[in-house]
Amino acid sequence: MARIKPQALLIQSKKKKAPTRVSLTTIITCNLLVILVVLSLYATYNHWYKRSSNKLDTELINSEHSNDTGERKKFDLPGYAVLETSKGSITVELHKDSSPEVVDKFLDLCQKGYFKGMRFHRVIKHFVIQGGDPHNLGAAEEWTLHRKSDGQLETSPKHEAFMLGTSKAKANAKGFEIFITTAPIPDLNDKLNVFGRVIKGEDVVQEIEEVDTDEQYQPKSIIEIINITLKQEP
Repeated sequence: MARIKPQALLIQSKKKKAPTRVSLTTIITCNLLVILVVLSLYATYNHWYKRSSNKLDTELINSEHSNDTGERKKFDLPGYAVLETSKGSITVELHKDSSPEVVDKFLDLCQKGYFKGMRFHRVIKHFVIQGGDPHNLGAAEEWTLHRKSDGQLETSPKHEAFMLGTSKAKANAKGFEIFITTAPIPDLNDKLNVFGRVIKGEDVVQEIEEVDTDEQYQPKSIIEIINITLKQEP
């Protein structure tokens, strides 16, 4: 058997202990995998970040739109109504801020044509003219007739003439009565929900006030509301 020289053994030992070389292909593959993982994490983060941001922006826009719609709705509500009667036109300014619920109901009924053909069935000089259902009066009838029969016609600077209101006694009923005062009424707030005032056509109100009536203060001739037109400006 041939004898191996010490120098050859040393070289052979070094070759066995030397680390195995990593190929260039393996290095490139590993680097690509690391890059793909980083890009994937970045893409995921970017996706959720944008989604969260877009959701927040959408909520803010919806919130602003909702507020704008609410403000616009309130702003766009008609502020005036023109009552076309058989005696002429009466323009009223609606109190949208002080009587919003009553005004809303009045506007809704106007759009449904509720007041077309409504008669002024009670006319009391120096007191009120009243329109509504003459067969379903209730407390309103008692109030108007009692006030007139007792002759209690004191005036008060607090409550002017030509105010538009509806009976508090029927505020929750399906119907809707209209009162236009023709003189200041001391206890107006106790009896009526005032939701407007006449700004044009006071002479028409006075003309209606002067018509002939029977003992129950019902006009002997028909006086009715032909139509009501809603307007933004007087």
